[in-house]
Amino acid sequence: MKRFPKPAPKPDEAGAGRRAREDGDIDFGILPELVGYHIRRAQVAVFGDFATAMADRQITPGQFGILELVGKNPGLSQSALARAVGVERSTMVAVINDLEQRDFIRREPSTVDRRSHAIVLTREGGKTLLVLERIVREHDQRVSGHLSKKEKGLLIGLINGLIPGGRQA
Repeated sequence: MKRFPKPAPKPDEAGAGRRAREDGDIDFGILPELVGYHIRRAQVAVFGDFATAMADRQITPGQFGILELVGKNPGLSQSALARAVGVERSTMVAVINDLEQRDFIRREPSTVDRRSHAIVLTREGGKTLLVLERIVREHDQRVSGHLSKKEKGLLIGLINGLIPGGRQA
C-alpha cells in the first residue's frame, strides 16, 4: 500500500496537538463510556498500590489470592484452585511451583483422589499469610477507604455482575 506524506499543518494549527496534550485537554473519544476502560484504570491504580505495599515481600495479587484460598481451604487440589480464581490449570501449576519453592505451601497426597495433590500451607506459609493479610487490609483501606461500607459493597456487587455467570466470591 502506497503511503502519502501527511500534509503540513497550517501555520495557525502548528503545534496545536502538542499544546492540547501538554494542557491536559485530551479528547478521550468513546473511552469514558466503556466499562472496561474504567476497570483497567482502576486496576492499574490498585495493583500499583499493591506492588508498592508488597515490594519487600515479592508477592503478587494472584499469589496472595492463592495463599488466602489455601489458608482458608486446606487440601484443595490445583484444579479446584484454578477454577476458584478463574485461571488455566497450567498457570496454576506455575504459581504453585513458585510458592512451593518459597516454602509457603506444599503438595500432599490427596485423601480424595489419588491422581491429584492436596495443597496446604507450610508453617512458614501460615506465618507469612498472617502478615500479608494485615498488609492487604491496609492496602485495601488506602484504595477504597474513601468509600462508605455501602458504596464498597455496591461496587463489589457491580463488578461481580461483569463476571460470566455472575459468580460472586
